[in-house]
Amino acid sequence: MAYNEKLAGSIRKALADLPVEEKKMFGHLAFMVNGKMCLNAGSDSMMCRIDPVLHERELKKEGCQAVVMGGREYKGYIRVADKNLKNEKDFGYWLELALEFNRELTSRQD
Repeated sequence: MAYNEKLAGSIRKALADLPVEEKKMFGHLAFMVNGKMCLNAGSDSMMCRIDPVLHERELKKEGCQAVVMGGREYKGYIRVADKNLKNEKDFGYWLELALEFNRELTSRQD
């Protein structure tokens, strides 16, 4: 399944001033910020890597589901349906949650 080009373009534009590497994975396009997976454009959703502490709270929001692979739920990885990213405020909310956690992860490296 191919990723959503429009969504990928929106993510790319939002991350333009950051050190980003794009990687195709499982038919999706992952955006690695500071060497860490941060966001992922899928065919009909955006995956956000957020603080696992916020996982359960954010799952309660409309259009959200946990990332499950191999029958295992990954805490801190949430898919947000495209329809819940249509306006700038909603898109920005998820973008900022992912970037906040990315900053936290990268500050632990040293």
